[in-house]
Amino acid sequence: MRKVHELRWNPLLGCWIIVAGHRARRPWRPEEKKRICPFCPGAPETKDEGEWDVLVLPNKYPALSLDAEEPNMKDEFYRHGRAVGVCEVVVETPIHEGDLCDLSLDHMKKVIDAYTDEYEKLGKLREVKYVVIFRNKGKEIGVSLTHPHSQIYALPFIPPRIAVELKNFRRFMEEKGSCLLCTIIEKERRENKRLIYENDGFVCLLPFFAMWPYEVHVYPKRHVTSLSELSNEERLQLADALRIITGTYNNLFDRDMPYIMVIHQRPTDGEEYPYYHMHIEFYPPYREKDKLKYAAGIEWGTWTFTYDGVPEEKAKELRMACLKFLSKVDKHLGRCVS
Repeated sequence: MRKVHELRWNPLLGCWIIVAGHRARRPWRPEEKKRICPFCPGAPETKDEGEWDVLVLPNKYPALSLDAEEPNMKDEFYRHGRAVGVCEVVVETPIHEGDLCDLSLDHMKKVIDAYTDEYEKLGKLREVKYVVIFRNKGKEIGVSLTHPHSQIYALPFIPPRIAVELKNFRRFMEEKGSCLLCTIIEKERRENKRLIYENDGFVCLLPFFAMWPYEVHVYPKRHVTSLSELSNEERLQLADALRIITGTYNNLFDRDMPYIMVIHQRPTDGEEYPYYHMHIEFYPPYREKDKLKYAAGIEWGTWTFTYDGVPEEKAKELRMACLKFLSKVDKHLGRCVS
């Protein structure tokens, strides 16, 4: 395979694409081939780390690199760019199996602390404009390694979905004089139709405008633009919220639920974004216990999602699963909203 590692500009959508040919060689679910898990204690990637609870490692097959070369192909029409940036893996626990809900509250708080530290560290790099923290879980999502872990990409550009959010948050602030997400939180708590769980610092809900059947958003009640602005107590409350939502998912169908989790926060390009409100979004791919929600022609081709079901009814199912999980979880800081 020809070595190509660069950014390519999509002129139709006005966004960058990362081309990383070397990633085609990364391993696929090595535990199924009886190979050593690279994230378990004693593996080559972790053997020199001593004892640890949460470990941040460089991605062995990074899509971005701080020493990325200039593209070697010149074109007068198509734009190229250096695939400059950082890719990291946050190994959340030494234990090979499990989910965020299987961590203790204090341990999950250490994961949040690691997220925050890396956001601040990587965001200071001159080349980095946005730090995205995300978690892929399950073979249905395409996860290549099952050991519990998250990923961090420090990007040299603001990704298009975040750019759209920033535009809409700013417009709402200019037109209404208030934060868009603060307004949504107030409305959702007042109507109490789609709320799932809340504690003193965070509210978890299935949004009115959900695209995935069991999509859940986690919103800080206080107006903050990034993890860095959370107090130590709020980080603990966020750890609680993420434990409860992942436990809710696993109790929804009495099965290990796959999902994508993405943290949305302000860019790190040196600009001020006081109108933005950080939040976390979950996208699980199932619409029923044994039926996947496939993004098909209308979704991929036009970005117009069809919601399979009624959000308020799906929220009721999630609340029941949340109550079920709370009855057996060791410790929690909030309540399932009924």
